[in-house]
Amino acid sequence: MVASIFTLLEKIGFTHPLHPALTHIPMGMVMGCFFFSLASLAMKKPELNRTALHCSILALAFIVPTILAGLLDWQHRFGGLFEPLIIVKMILAAVLTGLLGYSIQLQRTAAKEKKIFLVYCLCLACAIGLGYSGGELVYGG
Repeated sequence: MVASIFTLLEKIGFTHPLHPALTHIPMGMVMGCFFFSLASLAMKKPELNRTALHCSILALAFIVPTILAGLLDWQHRFGGLFEPLIIVKMILAAVLTGLLGYSIQLQRTAAKEKKIFLVYCLCLACAIGLGYSGGELVYGG
C-alpha cells in the first residue's frame, strides 16, 4: 500500500518524501508557543498567551498528518526498520503530542503563566530533538 502511494505521487511528478513538507507547520507553531509565552512573561502582557494558545492548537492539528507522513516515508525509505533514531523520533513525537494537548488544557483552565511556559519549553525541547534526530537520520553525522 505504501509503495502504491509513492508510485502514484511519482506519476504526477512528486518524487520527494512527504514528511519534510509538513514538518514546518507544527515545528514553527511550537516555536511560536514558546516565544509568545516568553514575551507574555517578559513584557507582562498576558494577552500574548492567547496567541501562544492559538499556536499550540495549530501545532496539535498539524502534528497528526506530519506523524502519518513520517510513518509513510519511514516505510518507503527505510523499509520500516527500527533504527535508534526512528525510535527516538517516535517517542519524541508522542511526547510532543501529549505536551501540546496538555498545554491547551492548561490554557483552558487558566493555569499560571509560568507553568504554561514550562510546558512550552518542554515542547520546544521535543521539537529540537525531533529536528536534530531527523537531520541525523537523513544526512548522517
